[in-house]
Amino acid sequence: MADPTTYRPAPGTIPTDPGVYKFRDEHGRVIYVGKAKNLRSRLTSYFADLASLHPRTRQMVTTAASVEWTVVGTEVEALQLEYNWIKEFDPRFNVRYRDDKTYPMLAVTLNEEYPRLFVYRGPRRKGVRYFGPYSHAWAIRETVDLLTRVFPARTCSAGVFKRHRQIDRPCLLGYIDKCAAPCIGRVSAAEHREIVEDFCDFLAGRTDQMIRRMERDMTAAAEELDFERAARLRDDIGAMRRAMEKQAVVLGDGTTADVVALAGDELEVSVQVFHVRDGRVRGQRGWVVERSDNGTDADVVGDFVTQFYGAQVDFDATVDVGEHRAHGESVPREVLVPELPENAAELEEFLSRLRGSRVRLRVPQRGDKKALFDTVVRNAAEALAQHKLKRAGDLTTRSAALTELQEALMLDQAPLRIECVDISHVQGTDVVASLVVFEDGLPRKSDYRHYSIRQAAGDGHSDDVASIAEVTRRRFLRHKADRDAPPPVSGEVGAEPETPSQPRKFAYPPNLFVVDGGAPQVHAAAAVLDELGVTDVAVIGLAKRLEEVWVPGEDDPMILPRSSQALFLLQRVRDEAHRFAITFHRSKRSKRMTESVLDGIPGLGKTRRTALVTHFGSVARLREASLEEIARVPGIGLTTARAVQTALGGGSAPATPEEATPAEAVSGAETPEKTEVSVVSGDAGRGVDD
Repeated sequence: MADPTTYRPAPGTIPTDPGVYKFRDEHGRVIYVGKAKNLRSRLTSYFADLASLHPRTRQMVTTAASVEWTVVGTEVEALQLEYNWIKEFDPRFNVRYRDDKTYPMLAVTLNEEYPRLFVYRGPRRKGVRYFGPYSHAWAIRETVDLLTRVFPARTCSAGVFKRHRQIDRPCLLGYIDKCAAPCIGRVSAAEHREIVEDFCDFLAGRTDQMIRRMERDMTAAAEELDFERAARLRDDIGAMRRAMEKQAVVLGDGTTADVVALAGDELEVSVQVFHVRDGRVRGQRGWVVERSDNGTDADVVGDFVTQFYGAQVDFDATVDVGEHRAHGESVPREVLVPELPENAAELEEFLSRLRGSRVRLRVPQRGDKKALFDTVVRNAAEALAQHKLKRAGDLTTRSAALTELQEALMLDQAPLRIECVDISHVQGTDVVASLVVFEDGLPRKSDYRHYSIRQAAGDGHSDDVASIAEVTRRRFLRHKADRDAPPPVSGEVGAEPETPSQPRKFAYPPNLFVVDGGAPQVHAAAAVLDELGVTDVAVIGLAKRLEEVWVPGEDDPMILPRSSQALFLLQRVRDEAHRFAITFHRSKRSKRMTESVLDGIPGLGKTRRTALVTHFGSVARLREASLEEIARVPGIGLTTARAVQTALGGGSAPATPEEATPAEAVSGAETPEKTEVSVVSGDAGRGVDD
């Protein structure tokens, strides 16, 4: 635990201008980003008596090792820079408004020659029009299914569209008139775009005029005795009205706004947002986050507005304001909030620049908007109550597990970050390792890593102890390199430090390093840490048979009670590492099997190769088999068996089985294959090259 007085800047050196500040830990990692109207006043508050600070703030300042700041011209610039840095550095102590899921939207690719309708999740792209967000993807598909009979726009992917254009035949939707089939030229590009634009106009709320026009066409068709067309128009009108009924009108004036409501206590706050477009509630989103410091509802509103809308529209101050309009459709003309933040004017300017037109922050006082706001408040209170019921047991359990681990292992602090290593192989082949990360008792899949083991034993069997040592060395060599790297070069007071690149997230060291195994594996990992000079990481091993906890230097294992929450947490970590290693090993083995040395053997087709591998279980066992054993496999004759043995042995096989000695049969066996040096990313798709 660091002492804040060791890095506290002299009060006279801190400017009184607006700016953004960053706290870094001892490894140079940014752990908190904040903005201030007066940097000196704000930063001085962090170095008050620790007992008077909010627990989260106290933990942040004792974790930090340095503080730096950047002076800007206005509070709006501070807002923009703060958001950009939060997005870039992902500080662990900043309150983050993140869902446990991404909300679906209906996307219309107006930037293509033949626009397409599809369900989309993710960041917004230029030239694509979005409707939503919706609470469920099925709601979008149901709406599209209803409306494509009226607006038969393309919904297929680029690959399907190209394939049907080549075969000059429409898909099923084209045959049942739910697609205008532009792929075969049934309509031109201009006609198809007109269909898509009518679809967008309908979803944008211009429905009454469209329905009246279709009713006139239906009446005219009936008068002309074209009853088939009149019936089709009647059905289309019914489909459009059913689609409209799914989105009830709540604001009769066609308001486009986001309604933000809060409900919370001293520790947590629930944030709910209703997205109202053209008077209809199109979507709902919610978060429950920790209340930072002793912040008021106004502070929560300010932080939420900055992060939520900044994340939807990547603001670039160097781009002309008008160019943000296409991306700024997610920012409504009006944001209704429970309380105006202190910097409401700056926030309005910030949102206006994101949207490309005027945006207002308002507190609803009366009428329909106040009634809708009260509904959102009730939803926020209900979400907070459900969150407490759901998380109470889980949060208590995880806290108890971490505390028990700290006490049992006599650690200085609770192991908030735990890493675990597991080795996977089949009789020494395709040896791989996994490293999983748990933070605060929960898996952090973005930091998971795969390792391909470089070394292998000469007898064809894996040495798990050596593999554990290799993975430990490779993981902490990365940590040691980052730790020993020269600190960022700081300029003059108020200047942004010159950093060639930000520290990698995986460079963050664990509090506890767990290996899957007993005393030999633990001692191997501990020896590597001693060799590298890493003294601030505790090492233990968890043996599978009796779930014994092994500690370096101890002759006997530690036995935790079966009902212990600490043991349950260690088992979860170990089992997750095992699952992750098995998954990678299977994928690597499958690839090796498809590229097996058996592929090049004359007379050995796919069926025979499968029969051989199924019979012997692996190429390694096949290589050790005698000529007679290979020939006994169904479908494999003596000639083919001799060819297989020759290919696997690396030389010519003897003429008859009797002439082949056991030593000669395996004399040409390959040495263990050198595995390419690589570290493959975990579930989140990121990789670290060590």
